[in-house]
Amino acid sequence: MNKDNKRQPGKLPLQPFNSGCSVRTLTMWLLITLIAFTVFQVFDTGTDSIEIPYSGDSGLMDYISRDRVKSVVIETGGPVKGEFSIPVVKNEVEYSSFTSFIPFENTGVLDSLAAHGVLVTAKPPNELLAQILGFIPFLLLIGFFIYFMRKAGGGGKAFSFGKSQAKLFSSDKPQITFEDVAGVDEAKDELLEVIEFLKKPEKFRRLGGKVPKGVILVGRPGTGKTLLAKAVAGEAKVPFYSMSGSDFVEMFVGVGASRVRDLFVQGKSKAPCIIFIDEIDAVGRHRGAGIGGGHDEREQTLNALLVEMDGFEENAGVIVMAATNRPDVLDPALLRPGRFDRRIVVSMPDVKGREAILKVHTRKMPVNEKVSLEKVARSTPGFSGADLESLANEAALRAARRGANKVEQEDFDYAIDRIILGLERKSIVISPDQKKCTAYHESGHAVVGIFVPESDPIHKITIVPRGMAMGLTSFLPSDDRYTYTKKKLDCMLATLMGGRASESLFLDTLSTGAGNDLEKATELARKMVCEWGMSKELGPITHGESGDQIFLGREFNKTRDYSEHTARVIDSEIKRIVEEAYSRALDILNENRDIVERIAEQLLEKETIASTEISAIFQEFRPEMDPIPTLQPVSEVAETADSSEDDPEKEEEVHKNDGSEENRAGSEADAGGSGGGS
Repeated sequence: MNKDNKRQPGKLPLQPFNSGCSVRTLTMWLLITLIAFTVFQVFDTGTDSIEIPYSGDSGLMDYISRDRVKSVVIETGGPVKGEFSIPVVKNEVEYSSFTSFIPFENTGVLDSLAAHGVLVTAKPPNELLAQILGFIPFLLLIGFFIYFMRKAGGGGKAFSFGKSQAKLFSSDKPQITFEDVAGVDEAKDELLEVIEFLKKPEKFRRLGGKVPKGVILVGRPGTGKTLLAKAVAGEAKVPFYSMSGSDFVEMFVGVGASRVRDLFVQGKSKAPCIIFIDEIDAVGRHRGAGIGGGHDEREQTLNALLVEMDGFEENAGVIVMAATNRPDVLDPALLRPGRFDRRIVVSMPDVKGREAILKVHTRKMPVNEKVSLEKVARSTPGFSGADLESLANEAALRAARRGANKVEQEDFDYAIDRIILGLERKSIVISPDQKKCTAYHESGHAVVGIFVPESDPIHKITIVPRGMAMGLTSFLPSDDRYTYTKKKLDCMLATLMGGRASESLFLDTLSTGAGNDLEKATELARKMVCEWGMSKELGPITHGESGDQIFLGREFNKTRDYSEHTARVIDSEIKRIVEEAYSRALDILNENRDIVERIAEQLLEKETIASTEISAIFQEFRPEMDPIPTLQPVSEVAETADSSEDDPEKEEEVHKNDGSEENRAGSEADAGGSGGGS
């Protein structure tokens, strides 16, 4: 072999000897050999041998008396094997040998054999073989137990299931840095300060400050919490342990707590360091929650985590990072200062953040210089970082399918349609009556949405089925919204009811296409009355339970905090608000019948009309009006869609007035057919 270990022509490179693999392979083959030998010894009676009874017809003594036995081999405590002098035929098969058993010590058998001239051979018992055969089940049991422990322990080490499964990130691997993270500048600044705590702790201690013990990242799915943790691992230049919350709990009692202790032992040995626990709600849920009490194993794991983070022992130089999208279910003891001192909210990106995220995800893509990522960002209010990454990827895939050398603006438009609504259903067959109903339904949404004040600029109307949607009216918001006024909500309600009003006014019929419109309108009106205090009858008071996410164990302790009379007033107010919006939509459509009919005709002819064509129709019939607000046809984002069935995954909520929620503009697919909301 060459000293430089280079491969020579025609020769395979030598592989290093893997002793662990060889021992495992040898053990496996040894067990297989023992099992095969045991089975062979137990069941092997020869291919031409027959088992016969001791007495009776065709028994051992019967064959001896008839001089049919030629020779026998008698093993003490074992079977009697012998050969027939004349082969025995049974079931058309000839047997030249036999096997039988002597049930007790019988000297008469030997006398009978000697009297008939049978050759007798005696053999001592095979005690070693008997011992081996009796010990094999115990060997198999021990082997199975060791194999199971190796699997449970992970890492190929027996009895290591109580050890931490955390992964240590080293500096020699490719790292994600803060340059790869965009749209969450405030969170980045907070984490940069945490990194500085670890690198220069004396800078803060000299003034009496204490380094934070824990940082928890809270945000909706896809906002970049785990990505931020990876960036911290790349920027910190200190040992970084990463572990999922679900990795703590196993089927064995006490394993989770043992792994927590081992994780902090490893962290203390390499301090200063960062320990990151992803999806901490898997082990940090509220103790005692649920029917019949909590899960003891999970609670033991949580208790161990609480003690390690802030117990009698100091964890100097160890900072715990965690991420979750369910902060409402976490135990209060876990979130208190002294354990998680910093709570960083990773919010949905605004328009500038979305543009920055798109620049990150398109850095390695050959994007045409005419593509405006700023316009794409404006077209995607409510998109998370994960949504924008998917958008950029879909655009690149579409450009590749077209055979293009660069990603064009139309590819981004297609990607937004693909993410929000799905592919066009070109194979679906729609009857003329259903198509007409869809056209008037969408026309009603569009006309009401344009004539109400505070309307978003319209982008397009289509009756082409796409994904779950049978048709949509697309409004493109001019900016991100965090709060809504009552005037804006009333306009949204009127636009939602525009589809049902148009069907009733122009077709004198009602269809299931407005099903989801009515559901959203009712939910919006209920929030106006019960949560946002927008009812004159009830005043600025909240009623009922909050809109928190469901957590088993808390709901059963909640009671309705209003009387039956108040419940009737709430129902009355909700009905009044929705009916007023419906009447408002009817009035607008009745005053603009010519516009609605022209838009419906254009939809039936072209199936899709853009904002410029809609504006031309309004200028034709209402020349005295100011031009309707439109934007460049960048993408269909803030959509109003209808579908043939409910789609909970597409459901969106109106922002609360406290600015605590963010959402994509527009509305999701309606249940039952055509039509859409605002």
